[in-house]
Amino acid sequence: MKPARLLLLLSGCALLLAPAVRGCGPGRVVGSRRRPPRKLIPLAYKQFSPNVPEKTLGASGRYEGKIARNSERFKELTPNYNPDIIFKDEENTGADRLMTQRCKDRLNSLAISVMNQWPGVKLRVTEGWDEDGHHSEESLHYEGRAVDITTSDRDRNKYGMLARLAVEAGFDWVYYESKAHIHCSVKSEHSAAAKTGGCFPGRALATLEDGAQTPLWALRPGQRVLAMDGAGRPTYSDFLAFLDKEPRALTTFHVIETQEPPRRLVLTPTHLLFVAENASAPAARFRPIFASRVRPGHFVLVAAGGGSLQPAQVVRVRHRRDVGAYAPLTRHGTLVVDGVVASCFALVQEQQLAQLAFWPLRLYHSLLGWPGEQGDGVHWYSGLLYRLGRLLLPPDSFHPLGISQAES
Repeated sequence: MKPARLLLLLSGCALLLAPAVRGCGPGRVVGSRRRPPRKLIPLAYKQFSPNVPEKTLGASGRYEGKIARNSERFKELTPNYNPDIIFKDEENTGADRLMTQRCKDRLNSLAISVMNQWPGVKLRVTEGWDEDGHHSEESLHYEGRAVDITTSDRDRNKYGMLARLAVEAGFDWVYYESKAHIHCSVKSEHSAAAKTGGCFPGRALATLEDGAQTPLWALRPGQRVLAMDGAGRPTYSDFLAFLDKEPRALTTFHVIETQEPPRRLVLTPTHLLFVAENASAPAARFRPIFASRVRPGHFVLVAAGGGSLQPAQVVRVRHRRDVGAYAPLTRHGTLVVDGVVASCFALVQEQQLAQLAFWPLRLYHSLLGWPGEQGDGVHWYSGLLYRLGRLLLPPDSFHPLGISQAES
């Protein structure tokens, strides 16, 4: 094993066993020192973070088109009625309250930071979704992905720190644009770059040990689901946790369709799928590749009658949007979803390395049992492991859509 990969595995173990990771809830771990809070440095006037143009992959991503009230994409916008945020709403239409879920989550987080930083002061939004064409061409305001903000007391001496707080709250691009406001924006809700993993839609089906099928969103730790072992044989594997869980995310998926037998698998482009060039390859020789690289004529493995796995030829690859994105992790690192064998991993095209890197998490569950209800978002271990991988592995190890995610 290469030294960098061995270090990645050992570091994963250290992350899992470190007191700072094991400690949960209020208070501190016995024997650890209390660290002083990190000093926040205000943004300078005209500074933006990250230091790349707004509509690039490393920031908020490309413009995807204006959203109108009568367009299909209008359902991507959700109103924000947070009482801790003041909305200027000079149009008196409620437009400033409409935004994507990602923008809403970041804005609500920022509102808490503002009240903590300046007691008695609230976050103020002066511009949100724009339906009237008041901004420059291809502005992210037209998609509900951008807001212009101030503090409720309009104290301009606070705006540099307000911009820094917006960065800390998770906005994908923050710009101290004007002496009068801060501009913030986010990635699109269905952008693959907005996530740190590959997923399936929540209504995709897994097969339980008793033969029943269940949607992925309903999986519970300890349930055993149909998967594939390292020798290419069907097996039932313990479901451990979701590496990512986004029930409300509107996501763009790849749809991979086969015939003889007919199957349809829906997954994100960065997810790994086992593929061969011809039907004669044994199941153990099917290699993992990114879903975005699957083409008609490739063969994938599908569940057939009698509990066996067989190759099926891909006849069509297309795209579709769906709501809900889930990334289940099993003990074997594989899963049969809607009758097709897929990996549990994404972003890095190495199934064996990913399975090794998640060994500490499997050990954690073996020793401590199953956790309670898992919250939404990226699992803490996969998030830490991803950042560690970015430090230790060369950039070409990652799917191109994952290169910008260290900035997210």
